[in-house]
Amino acid sequence: MKLSVLDQSPISEGDSAQKALQQSVELAKYTEELGFHRYWVAEHHNTNGLASTSPEILISMIAQSTTTIRVGSGGVLLPQYSPLKVAENFRMLEAFFPGRVDLGLGRSPGGGPKTRLALTDGIEKPLSSFSRQVKELKQFLQGSTPKDDRFFGVKARPETEHQPELWVLGLTERGAKHAALNGTGFTFGHFINPDHGKASIATYRERFKGSDMKEPSVNVCIFVVCGETEEEAEELAKSQDLWLLRVEKGLDTRVPSIDVARDYPYTKDQMEKISKNRRRCIIGNPDQVKTQLEELSEYYGTDEFLIITNIFDFEEKKKSYHRIAQLFQN
Repeated sequence: MKLSVLDQSPISEGDSAQKALQQSVELAKYTEELGFHRYWVAEHHNTNGLASTSPEILISMIAQSTTTIRVGSGGVLLPQYSPLKVAENFRMLEAFFPGRVDLGLGRSPGGGPKTRLALTDGIEKPLSSFSRQVKELKQFLQGSTPKDDRFFGVKARPETEHQPELWVLGLTERGAKHAALNGTGFTFGHFINPDHGKASIATYRERFKGSDMKEPSVNVCIFVVCGETEEEAEELAKSQDLWLLRVEKGLDTRVPSIDVARDYPYTKDQMEKISKNRRRCIIGNPDQVKTQLEELSEYYGTDEFLIITNIFDFEEKKKSYHRIAQLFQN
């Protein structure tokens, strides 16, 4: 089993964004010591609870502070940007940290309509252009823009011996097709919506067209909280439960304390929503977590999981990752 990390740089109530970003670097160093395979950072905008607005800069800080773990984006919100500029940013990273850089691409708008317009300098860019953008980005990375293309002769610099490993993030068969037709890896976001995972991954494998990535490659991202006991895991997860409710309502997106979450006056509908959200998560003691990860591995046909843990206490988060790592040590 390959274990990797997706980090949204969550800000706990009472902490600062600066502290959350510093903790991302610390967690990357720690999970590298534990033997994790990749460390990906997210991109979010105009939210008070998620600090990573520029994955490229955070990747450079993490890569500089580590030596072996792969580092990357999960993912760059390509519809907001120029494929050439993204290619150049990640070629720069590859030049500094050769053989360690992943470029994960997301189709999400990255915020509300105003935020998206601000990111695109007021230019309305349709999400339907994503497939074209992925194709162009790949051509810029590979130096393979065809002669009849409008951008022939434009090269992404600097030149590097190797290229970043390219992944497309998705929740549905549409996202899977983007990955398959461009010959990239496919990351399924079970932590957002697990409903279409098996069909999406099957579509990706069936339609995969090899390129730099010779064989189809799949990883799955999921929320995991691993406690010493089931009771401890449930207690730790209370902060994540309330955080998810707030995120979905567009409210305060900082991670609340366990005390705040424990005393929160949940309605019946909110309790039902928490129960539904648990389908996106694995929460339990080490034996329970291992069993459920192995079951999902067989279900999805993958041996790699990106683990995301958005709980209040940073030291408890580290302990959770440590317990998970111990489950699959050779």
